[in-house]
Amino acid sequence: MANHKSAIKRNKQNQVRHARNNHIRSTMRNLVKTVREAVAAGETELAQQTLKLAIPCIDKSSTKGVIHKSTASRKIARLTKLVNTLN
Repeated sequence: MANHKSAIKRNKQNQVRHARNNHIRSTMRNLVKTVREAVAAGETELAQQTLKLAIPCIDKSSTKGVIHKSTASRKIARLTKLVNTLN
């Protein structure tokens, strides 16, 4: 348990950031999952629309520090390549 004022504040900040990071990460993962499911179902239009939603979400998660920028770039490249295989 935190005994100092600064340690108590730090714990509160960590809890808020942890909740925010979890929300951003789960939203990103759900969008990636919907893109992959649309590609698996062969729905080109749905895959392209969800990809357009997923890319900014992945970028935002990297700028917020939830994932590394290289990981974000890799995810975007692989999803784009996956969607382009439908065309």
